[in-house]
Amino acid sequence: MIDNKHILIVDDDPKITDLMKQFLEEYNYTVSSAGNGKQLFAILKNKKIDLIVLDVMMPGDDGFELCRKLRAQNCLIPIIMLTAVSEETDRILGIEIGADDYLTKPFNPRELLARIKAIFRRSIISHTSSNIHYVFNGWRLDQPQRRLLSPDSLEVSLTDGEYRLLEALVTHAQRVLSRDFLLDAIENREAGPFDRSIDVRISRIRQKLGDDPKNPQIIKTIRGGGYMFAMGVEQVEM
Repeated sequence: MIDNKHILIVDDDPKITDLMKQFLEEYNYTVSSAGNGKQLFAILKNKKIDLIVLDVMMPGDDGFELCRKLRAQNCLIPIIMLTAVSEETDRILGIEIGADDYLTKPFNPRELLARIKAIFRRSIISHTSSNIHYVFNGWRLDQPQRRLLSPDSLEVSLTDGEYRLLEALVTHAQRVLSRDFLLDAIENREAGPFDRSIDVRISRIRQKLGDDPKNPQIIKTIRGGGYMFAMGVEQVEM
């Protein structure tokens, strides 16, 4: 079966770009490439892109700055960031600014393929799972459209990772969920000893929900346990 998903690789090293492009095309993905931010935005203006593989270390705007600009424009295309170092701070920064996943160079192309497939698989499951809307404290999580609506019916942008995390919390409301459970639910992997990606996404979701981080009422931190979605949730099928 041919997969028509369109992947954009943003990296200023043509050798790496060509290798990734050739590898992914063997698995029937359509692949475009950009060597800098200007080329990135030009391609997004003219083509429908389903996922971006974004290198951090580039001249001009680096990958972090480009990710910030994309999310500031409410671009919700999933982003996998490529970092040349294994510093935890760089991985956390990527999540903080809205990246959905990350890989550290050098990496096995099959690992990149696995991450790409996982993102697309989760998207398909979410889109086809049900017609249920989850309503809490005036907010509505629209599962079919994968969007969050405020009490004023305004759409609040969520990255793919943020949506999946909020969905996991809402569908297990008033239950304590460990970081390992949440990470497995949204990324299919276990948390490392210093992995803070869940905490960073929780912080971003709280901010978007207007949940006071010093005294959160919607998503509570359970010391030694994880997190709990504390609101009552009503399921509405439409």
